[in-house]
Amino acid sequence: MDGHKMESESDSGRAESSKDTIFLHNTPKNYFLNALVGGAVAGMVVDIVLFPIDTMKTRLQSDLGFWRAGGFRGVYKGLAPAAAGSAPSAALFFCAYENLKVFLSSITNSSSNSPYIHMLSASGAEVLACVVRVPVEIAKQRRQALSNKQQQSGLQILWHAYKNEGVRRGLYRGFGSTIMREIPFSLIQFPLWEYFKLRWRSVTDLELTPFSVAFCGAIAGGISSGITTPLDVIKTRIMLAEQNSLIIKLTVPQVFSSILREKGFKGLFAGFCPRVLWITLGGAFFFGFYDLTSRLLVSREVYHNN
Repeated sequence: MDGHKMESESDSGRAESSKDTIFLHNTPKNYFLNALVGGAVAGMVVDIVLFPIDTMKTRLQSDLGFWRAGGFRGVYKGLAPAAAGSAPSAALFFCAYENLKVFLSSITNSSSNSPYIHMLSASGAEVLACVVRVPVEIAKQRRQALSNKQQQSGLQILWHAYKNEGVRRGLYRGFGSTIMREIPFSLIQFPLWEYFKLRWRSVTDLELTPFSVAFCGAIAGGISSGITTPLDVIKTRIMLAEQNSLIIKLTVPQVFSSILREKGFKGLFAGFCPRVLWITLGGAFFFGFYDLTSRLLVSREVYHNN
C-alpha cells in the first residue's frame, strides 16, 4: 500500500514538474524574451556571415547591370546599416510570430501546428518587421550597388532620402513591394519549416536538435526564395531608383512589365542563384541559431526556477 502511495506521489511529482515545465515554456514572458534574443542573434549572424552573397544578388538585380553596379568590388559595402538593423528587425519579427501563434491558437481553438496559424502569424510579423527593415534595406542596397556617388554612410543616405523625398517616398520607398515579397515568401517558408520540424522525428528517427532545425530552415528557405525571386527583383529596382528616375512613378505591375520588356523572362529571375544560395545558407544559420539561443534561454530559466 505504502509502495503504491509513494509511486502515486512520485507520479504526481513528475506531473507537477511536467506541468511547471509546460507552463514555463508557454508564459508570455518566456515567449517574448526567447523570441527577442533568439531573433536578434539569428539576424546578426546571417547578415554578417552571408553579406557578400547578398551584395552579389543586389548588383545582379540592379538596372545598372552587375559590373556597373560594382562587380566584385567592395562586397561588404552596406554592412554597417545591415548589421545595425538586422537585430531589431529579426527580434521584432520573431516576437510577433511566436506571440501571434499563441494568440491565434487560443482565439480560434486551433492547434499551434496548424499551417493556417503559421501563415497568418508569419504575415502579421512580416508587416511589423518591415517598419524597421525597409529603411535599412534602402541604406544597405544603395551602398551595395555603389549608386551613391558621394560614398555616403548609411545614415547620410537615409537623411538625404528623408530631406528630399519625405518619409513615405524616401525612407519607406518600396514598402509596398517589400510587403508583396515578404508575405508570399513567409506564407511558403514558415509552414514548410514548421511542417519539416513536425515530421522530422517520424521520418528520420532522430531527435530534433538545433542542427536539424537549421536543416529544415535551409530547405524551406531555398524553396521559398526561388519561387519569390521575381518579387525580390521588383523590390530591388524600386529601392535603387534615383530620385528623378522614371521607376519612381511606376506601379509594381508597371515595374514588372518594364523588366519583362527590357530583359525578358530571364530578367525577372536576375540574381536567382545567389539569392537561393544566400537564403538557403541564411535559413540554416537563422533558424539554427534562433533555436539554439531559445533552448539556452529556456534551460537557463528552468535551472534558475529549480
